Amino acid sequence: MTGFLLRRLLGLALMLVAASLVVFAVMNVLPGDPALLMLGTGASRATLAALRHQMGLDLPLWQQYLRWAGGLLRGDFGISYTYQTPVAGLILARLGVTLPLAAMSIGLAVAIAIPVGVVAATHQGKAADAALMGAAQLGVAVPNFWLGLLLILLFAVRLGWLPASGFPGWSGGLGAGLAALLMPAVALALPQAAILARVTRSAVIEAAGEDYVRTARAKGLAARAAIWGHALPNALIPVVTILGFQFSYLLAGTVVIENVFTLPGMGRLLFQAIAGRDLITVQDIVVLLTGSVIVVNTLVDLAYAAIDPRVSLAGMPGRDDEG
Repeated sequence: MTGFLLRRLLGLALMLVAASLVVFAVMNVLPGDPALLMLGTGASRATLAALRHQMGLDLPLWQQYLRWAGGLLRGDFGISYTYQTPVAGLILARLGVTLPLAAMSIGLAVAIAIPVGVVAATHQGKAADAALMGAAQLGVAVPNFWLGLLLILLFAVRLGWLPASGFPGWSGGLGAGLAALLMPAVALALPQAAILARVTRSAVIEAAGEDYVRTARAKGLAARAAIWGHALPNALIPVVTILGFQFSYLLAGTVVIENVFTLPGMGRLLFQAIAGRDLITVQDIVVLLTGSVIVVNTLVDLAYAAIDPRVSLAGMPGRDDEG
């Protein structure tokens, strides 16, 4: 298990370095002068030169990368040109919205998808299965931003139960903060729950046909107990895999949903930085989001080992899958 953990951590470090190189390269091969893009064509040469020096653009590319990557390791993300404040502070302030939103979305998606998938699997080929999977197919097809607009029209405009947009801050109370995040979290969670429910159904159906489940049933175990106690735990690996992939889509969806609901999170900060041509902020946020996806995928690999210890032995010398 220790060797498995060390290999995953080494892979994590290498992927983070590779991601930072790709992000830096992409931002530097884009046409145009970043300083000129920020200041506009009416800026004087002296102002442009000062901004280039401030951003380190007058250094060789390899020095620019080392300066930027070293700053990231120290927690120094540079200074935002638009806000004239450290980018790290901007990001930390916005994480107070984005992280709870992401946690609520994932929690809602799992809470909806697992029961729906199990019920559909236990009623395979029946009306309940067809109805649930039909609803899941509809959920896959509906864009989250369109769903968010429908939620606003229903629960904010027509019923007046929830705020249509904005975020009062956690200082305004936990209830007010959660109320502001509820509709965005539902808009993000439902399409992901639809995908996860379909995967759960397939995995549970496959696991329910295994010998250990049939043996448990033959010994008198009730069908419900056999599914929830034996089939579902062994069907979790594909479910965990999809959860890892969904995190990437969740980050992309957050950028859109935070702008639909005017939430001051990471997604809205990225949108504002792009609109304001604040390239250092864009670069920092993109590498942070990319790194988050890599870290989550590594955690998924570790979750495999926790669910099925045989995963940690795969590929190790002197071991086989039956070990």
